[in-house]
Amino acid sequence: MKKYDIIIVDDHTLFRKGLSAALSSAEIVNHIYEAANGIEFLKLLETCKVDVVMMDISMPLMGGQEATTNAISRFPDLKIIALSMHNDMEHFQDMIEAGVMGFLSKDAALDDVINSIISVAEGNKVFSPELMYNLVKKINTGRHKTDILTEREKEVLNLISAGLSNQEIANSLFLSKRTVDKHRENILSKTQTKNTAELIMFSIKNKLI
Repeated sequence: MKKYDIIIVDDHTLFRKGLSAALSSAEIVNHIYEAANGIEFLKLLETCKVDVVMMDISMPLMGGQEATTNAISRFPDLKIIALSMHNDMEHFQDMIEAGVMGFLSKDAALDDVINSIISVAEGNKVFSPELMYNLVKKINTGRHKTDILTEREKEVLNLISAGLSNQEIANSLFLSKRTVDKHRENILSKTQTKNTAELIMFSIKNKLI
């Protein structure tokens, strides 16, 4: 089983230490490093090579968005998961643009945390259902745009929202990957979204999925 080196960045000592202790017994974890803010985190990166970062959003001295932006600019392949409370939803788009690979609730079950670490380390994006639900509650639904996609595009969209890759979608629908690539391109264009996270937000808001 592959093991990962992890940094937990959070200014709340009890939470940081608790998560570190919980993860230390997981088979997938090799080393765990800790930082209380973005400045400490960036200093750690100078000496520690890590696979996944668990990043708090609101911290003193340097918050999660600035720390993520700086880290990704220096280490483009670094995988970062934002640790969020419900009142952090206003920062969702900012953290996505900064380069995080996903959002995870601070009260998520340990199994969900471990699965998220594995998934993000493998290059996938992770957005916990409860955080997406709370995000959607904050969105003004406005006019529903249920008729902008073809039936096939809606099929592809539902599989995208389920976390499938383009190749997996192609296999599921018995299509070529090139065809699925084109469907995804058309869906992003029609919904005027830039990435999967924005697409899912738009789709839930407008009841496309």
